[in-house]
Amino acid sequence: MPRKRSNTRATAHTYPRGVLSVARGGFGFVRTAEGEYFIPADKMNGAFDGDLVEVSPARQERSRKALAQAASSTRRREARVKRVVEHAHAEIVGRYEVAEPFGVVVPEDPRIPYDIFTMLSENGNIPDGSIVRVAMETYPSHKEAATGRIVEVLGDADDERVPIDLIVARYKLEGPFSQGCLDEASAAQLEIEKALAGNYRDLRDRFVFTIDPSDARDFDDAVSLEPLDEGRVDCARWRLGVHIADVSHYVPWGSSVDLDARKRACSVYLVDRVVPMLPEALSNELCSLKPGEDRRSMTVDLVLDAKGQVIDADIYPAVIRSCARLTYDQAQDCMDAARVGKLVTLKGAEGLEEQLAERLCKLSQLAKSRMHLRALAGGIDFDTVEARVKLDGQGMPLSIELRRRTEATQLIEEAMIAANEAVARFLRDTGFPCVYRTHDKPSRDSLAALVPVLQEFRWFSDVNKAAFVAGNPHEISHVLELCAGRGEDALVTSLVLRSMKRALYEPALSGHYALASDAYAHFTSPIRRYPDLVVHRMLKAALFGRPQKFDQEVSNLPWIAEHSSEMERIAERAARDSQEVKIVELMETCIGQTFSGMISGVAPYGLLVRLDNTAEGVVAIEDLGHEYFALDSVRYTLTGSDTGKQYRLGKRVALRLVEADRRTRTLRFRLVK
Repeated sequence: MPRKRSNTRATAHTYPRGVLSVARGGFGFVRTAEGEYFIPADKMNGAFDGDLVEVSPARQERSRKALAQAASSTRRREARVKRVVEHAHAEIVGRYEVAEPFGVVVPEDPRIPYDIFTMLSENGNIPDGSIVRVAMETYPSHKEAATGRIVEVLGDADDERVPIDLIVARYKLEGPFSQGCLDEASAAQLEIEKALAGNYRDLRDRFVFTIDPSDARDFDDAVSLEPLDEGRVDCARWRLGVHIADVSHYVPWGSSVDLDARKRACSVYLVDRVVPMLPEALSNELCSLKPGEDRRSMTVDLVLDAKGQVIDADIYPAVIRSCARLTYDQAQDCMDAARVGKLVTLKGAEGLEEQLAERLCKLSQLAKSRMHLRALAGGIDFDTVEARVKLDGQGMPLSIELRRRTEATQLIEEAMIAANEAVARFLRDTGFPCVYRTHDKPSRDSLAALVPVLQEFRWFSDVNKAAFVAGNPHEISHVLELCAGRGEDALVTSLVLRSMKRALYEPALSGHYALASDAYAHFTSPIRRYPDLVVHRMLKAALFGRPQKFDQEVSNLPWIAEHSSEMERIAERAARDSQEVKIVELMETCIGQTFSGMISGVAPYGLLVRLDNTAEGVVAIEDLGHEYFALDSVRYTLTGSDTGKQYRLGKRVALRLVEADRRTRTLRFRLVK
């Protein structure tokens, strides 16, 4: 008897969704609610890096080719892209090539392996080899190629500015300000007398000064320091003033300037330019704390005892006049000279050297005391090296400057941390809304993954492994102390830093793990960070009453926090990419030269290496020898099957540069015996 057909309607099949992340090898990964999937290069189905996609998990075992591509990702299931739900790229930047009857755009981003076809007849006289921006019209599929329409010619591929233009385009960084924004910024006025007639205190008689990097583009923070126990041989209390540009006075909620700043969320500092959050009429003029000029500020006066503890805080708007602008190098030279009884001549601060030296040395002493207090509370101090490429007037790279922490940078950093904490606690205790800066404890898994790697170093035997994996901040600091000054110092610091969770902006208070702070907010950089601007507005509302549209701004705090966190990540990636472009360009002149470097990673395709100047590259596995090299993805080692020769993280090696590709930002090395 035939089986009756069921009237039950089949349930629609749903597929896991996630954002596609494409590696330089052409394969990719999609993280979904069901887990992470590996996508072979031939299973992309026309999807681009960053697209929101649906994936269809594979039923069969992975092919040998897929396994080779995924390499260390053996725990990820394989899948193919079923369809693109949302395209991440409405426009693509690439190199224009004439191929009758088409003008073909080859994407500059190596993670987009699809050429885009345009009609040659529509492109006028665009020279072959130009860098262009193309608007997508159809996306690639099994049936048709990608097509588009050229909307902008960025320049010649050999132009030194074009590689950075590509980064601006790739990350969709904002272009010119709106006309309404520019009009409002240019119409803004200082109005000092009006400020003093209102709620602003007159602090123009204080000895206020700024300290910034030599290449700083905005100057929104200043400090002052005075003893509060006059007549005593050893002053027990000090008043540290942290004075921040009063940006919120010029940028009220809902104004045209505010709308532009809100969208940008932060300034982006690229190797050869700044994409600012605010127009120059504000960032470089009215809000810039220039020496000898009256400026509005939001001031935090912190009363510190001799041990650096904050025993009182006062927050209010003020009018200040900076006495001097120092670079970090000038401030450091001033302190170094003072300790041997000398004074250095400070350009731009002539005649003020003695007063500056006295205050700088005391500020440094208080900063060290505060760092000690924070370490006792569980704060973690990451001493990292920052690389900056120095360019000439035409954008050509000249050298790589390594910036390390100094007493001068520490004293400003500690002053800003203290002010940020005071503001966050004030808003918390008064019950006013705030965009807090939060940082969660690292996961056990991320720290546990470091143990097999760190066990390769003898000093790690002195570490309490259980406490380290549990995220005990004192034990993490112990690891950083043990590796300090050793050859693997930078590597270990980098590994531990990468195991940390990202700091975020959130409208709810949850503390800051790395700073061991129960309440922390960004308050000290409102010229370049939108959350700081919001915090300034909340402070004024708490001090003087809620303005119009206050509730509207408060209701937007969750979105502002999330958007600012995302834009911060984009700004960091863009800034890092811009430095890498110029590092590779500089290294092009060094092909054939030998360097000392360190193995910073191992992979199925070879060794990742890092030079002392921070340039990073790869030694291909075929260049290690003719034997088979086995990868230990737990201990991060490559071991030769015949010779037993082992390559591990932290090992120093001699390298010869054989290739530098600025398009892919890659350097290729070979080992030198």
